[in-house]
Amino acid sequence: MQTVGQYQIDIYRDETFAKGSVDNLHKYDFEHFDESEYLFPKMFGIKVFKDNNLLTSAIIGSIGGGTRIHKTSTIYEDTRLLICCSDSVFCLSIPDLKLLWRTKADQATCFEIYKYQDSYIVHGEFEISRLDKDGKIIWQQGGADIFTTIDGRQDFELTDNFIIATDFENRVYKFDYEGKDFTDKSQFSWL
Repeated sequence: MQTVGQYQIDIYRDETFAKGSVDNLHKYDFEHFDESEYLFPKMFGIKVFKDNNLLTSAIIGSIGGGTRIHKTSTIYEDTRLLICCSDSVFCLSIPDLKLLWRTKADQATCFEIYKYQDSYIVHGEFEISRLDKDGKIIWQQGGADIFTTIDGRQDFELTDNFIIATDFENRVYKFDYEGKDFTDKSQFSWL
């Protein structure tokens, strides 16, 4: 549970939830889903409490790869919560959990989100993206393979001047915060 001002926010996986079912373990005030005939690979329940009293709840879900909740998959601001869920980033208001915007920021999975000045950097499986405060994509950059490593070593880093991302074949990419690519192309054998 995370404390934001006077509120406590609990985020958890709720993959058994079925829209319209009376048998759901949790009931929600809001359901923020894509319109889709497919099952969502990940759904997250969110509850906001004040003084141990439940104020509101919501569930989010999206099509794409599986995402898990961890330290860099969410951003808590004074009046907003941003959360990676499958291929999208959701922005919900605090405390009422109304959907402010939702942006599909990757073809498959959004792993992490970071605050950068008045915008956000999203580490996705296929794309590195920069979103403005309203969720509009400022730029996106892709690579030759997915932006994750097989050995689990550091595959994404924000430095003062650059975003460093490593792909599945251990090729290292370097983008500035305006989206310009400074990657050393000599590591690509087919060029």
